[in-house]
Amino acid sequence: MEKVWLKNYQAGVAHEIDINQFQSVTEVFDRSVKKYSDRPAMACMGKLLSYAELDQLTADFASYLQHQLGLKKGNRVAVMMPNLLQYPVAVFGTLRAGGIVVNVNPLYTPRELEHQLNDADVETIVILENFASVLEEVLPRTSVKNIVVASIGDMLGFPKRQLVNFVVRKVKKMVPPWRLPRHTGFNQALAAGAAKPYVPVKLGHQDIAFLQYTGGTTGVSKGAELLHKNIVANMLQASAWVKPIIREGQEVIVTALPLYHVFSLTANLMVFTDMGALNVLITNPRDIPGFVKEMGKYPVTCITGVNTLFNALLNNPEFAKLDFSTWRLTLGGGMAVQKAVADKWKAVTGVTLVEAYGLTETSPAACINPMDLAAYNGTIGLPVPSTEIEIRDADGKEVAPGEQGELCIRGPQVMRGYWKRPDETAKVLGADGFLATGDMAMMTPEGFVKLVDRKKDMILVSGFNVYPNEIEDVVAGHPGVLEVACIGVPDEKSGEVVKIFVVKKDPALTEKDLIHHCRENLTGYKVPKIVEFRSELPKTNVGKILRRALRDQAVAKQS
Repeated sequence: MEKVWLKNYQAGVAHEIDINQFQSVTEVFDRSVKKYSDRPAMACMGKLLSYAELDQLTADFASYLQHQLGLKKGNRVAVMMPNLLQYPVAVFGTLRAGGIVVNVNPLYTPRELEHQLNDADVETIVILENFASVLEEVLPRTSVKNIVVASIGDMLGFPKRQLVNFVVRKVKKMVPPWRLPRHTGFNQALAAGAAKPYVPVKLGHQDIAFLQYTGGTTGVSKGAELLHKNIVANMLQASAWVKPIIREGQEVIVTALPLYHVFSLTANLMVFTDMGALNVLITNPRDIPGFVKEMGKYPVTCITGVNTLFNALLNNPEFAKLDFSTWRLTLGGGMAVQKAVADKWKAVTGVTLVEAYGLTETSPAACINPMDLAAYNGTIGLPVPSTEIEIRDADGKEVAPGEQGELCIRGPQVMRGYWKRPDETAKVLGADGFLATGDMAMMTPEGFVKLVDRKKDMILVSGFNVYPNEIEDVVAGHPGVLEVACIGVPDEKSGEVVKIFVVKKDPALTEKDLIHHCRENLTGYKVPKIVEFRSELPKTNVGKILRRALRDQAVAKQS
């Protein structure tokens, strides 16, 4: 079948990348830190690190892993912390030492942490002391031998370091790090590493860079094997895509999404470090007033985020007072961008909210809207260079434009497979190299990909397919709604009916108001039959609303 999107490819962007430009992520990193050595690379809590300093600190950390811990090429190193300066130092340092980074959500429960550490066969972990109690609980049941404990203030310099650490420890009432056996402080590790020269490690396309675990929202959390080839490819693909508007060595990007999340990891840390940008790390994006205040300190040019983050910013009165004259790019991903949020974002900032699409398994970028997009278009865009997409029916056959099916992706950014899970790998990766995403999509006549919904989230009402994204988009368009989530619940007559969970913006909002609004915008079987108001909705730590949690709660109520 003729590939429609090739007729409408983004102007000025080549259809293919040359994956052989670089053999590893570290090769790209080495080039960047030398090319932009005198430019600021990272900022957090008022502290700036230049590219030259980032080069030295990551080499020191790599040296520590090599000489003090005896880390060998391919050994796994878990990194469990929020967005702090220590994060890029630990991650790039691990990669430079030849290790495999295992990103860990710092808010994991003991059960989740134990599973990931054991599944990845982790022997070394870098952890923020705030979460030491969770590690302490599971440590005897894991293979962890080496522990590097970081404190929030470690890299802030004297006297701020001492002050910040004192306040945090007093407020959090944390488990003293000394209760963890065999541990070393983060600054101690850097000092020890600086005493011996870092030994460069030869890495290639087929070496694993990250074991990036899926969120676990669709079953047991699995580690996607993201090779150096995969990450390099996605860096080159994304860089080529944004090149029409991004200026090397001049951008300031706000990094509010946690860097342990694959979207922020590749888009912000990898791509923008390659471009010599300044990454402004936001440690606690849930503190919206503090977040807005921090943004006001920098000449921001770019920001990435998820729909809920953009919505929260728009609902803070101080956000609209920021100077948006320098802003050039807003990239949304991780969950569907809602039209109401995108329209308001454009009205307030003057910048189009460009929607992108990706998965952990695709490193993550697969489709992005054109950089010159005038307004929100309701699609996830076009495939990035060297990426093929097919939309297939239940029999695995490609459907025609305008027809719905499962979105499948092939390209150099697609993972090798799931760590130690060939059975799970076989379920999503075909012999032809296409990854079955589990997402329902269609292609517009112009070649843009429109995401319909997750296969598992689809609601079947009297034989008609209802997709939560559509319902949520309509409900979010009501001025009295702050947030919304949609699920299907069992019904004797129609099999399932639509239920929505709503957080009010307007306290006077009623169920009747919402039903009337939906009837004006949706066909009958799509109109919600049940409305439940909540003070908040369950979310992942990157702000993605957890429909599964709401479904589980609904099932528990009925049983």
